[in-house]
Amino acid sequence: MKNTTSLKRNSLLQAAIAAFSLSSSLVFAAATQAPVIPGVIKEGTQIEFIKEGFEGTEGPIAAPDGSLLFTETRANRITRIAPDNSISTFLENTNGANGLAFNKQGELVAVQVADTQVGVIYPQERKKALVKDFDGKKFQRPNDLVLAKNGGVYFTDSGLNPGADANEENRTGVYYISPEGKTLKVADGIERPNGIQLSRDEKTLYVANTYSDYVLAFDVKKDGTLGKRRNFAKLSAGLTKSDAGVLTSGADGLAVDDKDRLYVATNSGIEVFDKKGKAVGVIPVPHKPQNIAFAGADKKTLYVVGRGAAYKIAVETPGYTGRAK
Repeated sequence: MKNTTSLKRNSLLQAAIAAFSLSSSLVFAAATQAPVIPGVIKEGTQIEFIKEGFEGTEGPIAAPDGSLLFTETRANRITRIAPDNSISTFLENTNGANGLAFNKQGELVAVQVADTQVGVIYPQERKKALVKDFDGKKFQRPNDLVLAKNGGVYFTDSGLNPGADANEENRTGVYYISPEGKTLKVADGIERPNGIQLSRDEKTLYVANTYSDYVLAFDVKKDGTLGKRRNFAKLSAGLTKSDAGVLTSGADGLAVDDKDRLYVATNSGIEVFDKKGKAVGVIPVPHKPQNIAFAGADKKTLYVVGRGAAYKIAVETPGYTGRAK
C-alpha cells in the first residue's frame, strides 16, 4: 500500500512539474512576442533570445562588420555577437570598460571603471587616456558616452554606488571633452546620470536619470556646452525600490533611430518616444534591460542586453546611421 501511495505521489509530483514547465514555457513564449508599434515593430515580430550567463551586460555598439560589441564589465572584456548569434571575445583586459563609441579614426573609445578614465582601448597599439580626472579629482563611476561629429565626447559619471563611504562626496555629472582636448563639466545636480545620447542633428543631448522617472534633455550650444535641463519624456513605470533600497526608474541605455525616436532601457522594458517626447510604445523583455543598440548591416536589428542576457529584435525603422550608436 505504501509503495502504491508513494508511486501515486511521485506521479502527481511529476505531473505538477511537467505542468509548471509547460506553463513557464508558454509564459516565456508569450513574453518573446513583441508588441506592434507603428513604424517600429511589425505584427508577428519575435524577441529573439541569444544567450544568458554573461558577466555584466553593458555598452552595446554596432561594429563596422555588422556585428555587435558589448562589455562584460565584471569579466574585464568586450564580447562580440555575430549576425548568426555566434559569440566570441573581441578584447580582454579592458580596464573595466563600460560605454563604447567609435571615433572617425576607427578607434574604440570607452569609459572605464577600474582605473577610472575615458580613453582609447582599441586598436591596442593606440591605447591612451583622454581624461583621468576633473579639477584634480578622479572620476567615480564613468558610465556612458556619445561622440559628436566634431570629435567632441560627452560622458556621464554616475557618482558613488549605493552603500559607498558616506564620508566621500558624491560627484555626479555630465562632462564634455572638446575636440581640442579640454574637459568641461556641462551639467550638474543630476541624481544618477546614466545613459547618454545625441539627437540626429546633435542639437539635443539626452540623459537617462536613473533616480527619476524622466529622461532629461539639454539644448547643445555651438561650443558644446549645454543649455538649461528640461524633462523630455516621462517613463511609464514610475519609480520602484531597488535591491539597494533606493527609488529608481531603471533608466539606463539610450539609442535613437533614423526617425529620431528615442529608445530607453527601463524597469518596464524598452520604452520608445517620438522626437517630441511622446510615448509610442514599450517593448517588454524577459530580463530587465540595461542597454540597447542598433546593429547589423542595415542597422534594422535592435540588440538588448541586461542582467547577463542578450536579445535581438527586428525593427521597421533602422537605427541612426550617422554614428555607430
